[in-house]
Amino acid sequence: MWLPVSLNRPLVWVALAALPACVWIPDPVLRLVASAFVMLGLWDAWNQVRQQRLRLRLTQDALGLASDAMVISDAQNRIIAVNPAFTEITGYASQEVIGIKLDTLAAPRHDKAFYQTFWSTLKSTGRWEGEMWNRRKHGDEYPEWLKVRAVTEKRGKITHFINLFTDISAQKARENDLRRIGYEDPLTGLPNRRRLHDLLASRLRHIRAGESLDMALVDIDDLKSVNDSLGVEQGDRLLARFAQRLTSYMAGSIVGRLGGDEFMVVRTTTFDDHDKWVASLREHMGRPFEIDDHPLRLGLTIGSCRVPEDGNDSGVLFQRLESALYSAKRLGRNHSQRFRPALDKQDNPQLALVSDLRAALISGDQLELHFQTQNEPSSGEIVGMEALLRWRHPQDGMISPGDFIPLAERHGLMTQLGAWVIEKACAQQSHWRNSAMPKLTIWVNISALQLFQGDLESQLASCLKRYQLTPSQIGLELTESVLLDERAGEMRPRLQGLRDQGFAIAIDDFGTGYSSLGYLKRLPVDKIKLDRAFIKELPHDQADAAIVKAVLAMAKGMGLEVIAEGVETKEQCQFLIDAGCKSVQGFYFSRPLPAVELEKRLVPEPLTHPAAP
Repeated sequence: MWLPVSLNRPLVWVALAALPACVWIPDPVLRLVASAFVMLGLWDAWNQVRQQRLRLRLTQDALGLASDAMVISDAQNRIIAVNPAFTEITGYASQEVIGIKLDTLAAPRHDKAFYQTFWSTLKSTGRWEGEMWNRRKHGDEYPEWLKVRAVTEKRGKITHFINLFTDISAQKARENDLRRIGYEDPLTGLPNRRRLHDLLASRLRHIRAGESLDMALVDIDDLKSVNDSLGVEQGDRLLARFAQRLTSYMAGSIVGRLGGDEFMVVRTTTFDDHDKWVASLREHMGRPFEIDDHPLRLGLTIGSCRVPEDGNDSGVLFQRLESALYSAKRLGRNHSQRFRPALDKQDNPQLALVSDLRAALISGDQLELHFQTQNEPSSGEIVGMEALLRWRHPQDGMISPGDFIPLAERHGLMTQLGAWVIEKACAQQSHWRNSAMPKLTIWVNISALQLFQGDLESQLASCLKRYQLTPSQIGLELTESVLLDERAGEMRPRLQGLRDQGFAIAIDDFGTGYSSLGYLKRLPVDKIKLDRAFIKELPHDQADAAIVKAVLAMAKGMGLEVIAEGVETKEQCQFLIDAGCKSVQGFYFSRPLPAVELEKRLVPEPLTHPAAP
């Protein structure tokens, strides 16, 4: 390959000037000196060529190792060169594509307007970046993230294009999986609560004159006894078959599972036969199911309402459906109840609290994060802190989490609450990172619903990017009840993915479930938090003392950290020190405090100097 020699080098110019002197100067000594200068210039030129060859080889090697495909095309977009990653992604060898136009490889998914915008942007700004669909050698289409840069001459005329792209098929598939997880019940494949809200809102927007919506919330009575007698696996099969029968019977209608044993149906109708429709629904779904060759008849409790008589807002309708269902449950099992105004929140304190919690989520100014420190027991050194959600009700004051968290779980608000906590914890961590506060991990609690119904990974990634944090600055705590959920097996790849990103994962309330160890050994976990129930009676209760020591020994063998919760006395703390526990949390060191109060406690007062005389 010919490589030009730069003339911007003194030795080369000296050699060129000395070359004629070698011939025309009569003095032999001077000719020898001129020859020496010529040889020196030739050596410099050769050294320059050698270095350029080395740089070229290094560039080619780097392009060969790059995982991103690179294509260089001329001003007419004909391919001049490609790197090995291009062949790996598209299946085309370099000799197959040299000379053809790059746009002939594009998949026919983009319209004329797309390409007009593409070329207009590229020619006016000299660059373009975005998602584009292309086609591999064997015909299958794939999405790529493409960056294009135009190369111009001195007068601004485009001479070449440099294209750099990455196959994002796996990323798109992951996005689709997350979208499916966020909107689909994993057991039955039906829309979940979040998706049902969207579908109902859409139906309400498109309802025509003379049409009504019949809505019903169907609860299977005492499903727990079925699971206890037949096993969870058979219980899941029963739920799946129940969903199939309900979907078949309500073909053309909205059918979804809100969670557990609750299903929702919405039909569009021009008939005024609501009660008859509910009765036929009960009769059809109440027919026996065959389980292990034995008929099993289910009792059903149904709450119902009708649009427009009972409202035309999706949030209000959900609330009124739940009100009707709870009223039917108070009558006993296997009853139906249609909503009536007397059932509204004035007569149901729990529903009033749910309504107020929804309002608090919208306003955002009633919810607070308090922070409780986690300490090394012997020195008291702070090693972390947990973010705890608090609700300051405008009329009722502080509402206990024990009162509103179960309601949030029951009424599908945990995903929203969890998202609020993650957002505020990241914001607070970002603020503290730039202050004199100790640089510690903030642990946030993650509910089962966030894992199974929410878009946890995307939200975490978004918050970290927005507040410029690293995963190591936010820890994730899962309650042990999550491990006992029948869908726990689906969590491992998601938790492993979070852990691979750098998030630490802890199991909260450890020891309260009956299958802890079986799940614990299979899940990617860094830390377990020993439930306060085992700490309360220490050091006097021998059974609790034995359990604590056993858990500490087991955790050490598994390479897990242990933090003991609920430490309130010096005696409890000393027992844990002697037992080898490295971290504790509880009132003995600190109660949960608002961020401002915690800052006052942990940030030293600035030194003040007396005024100069």
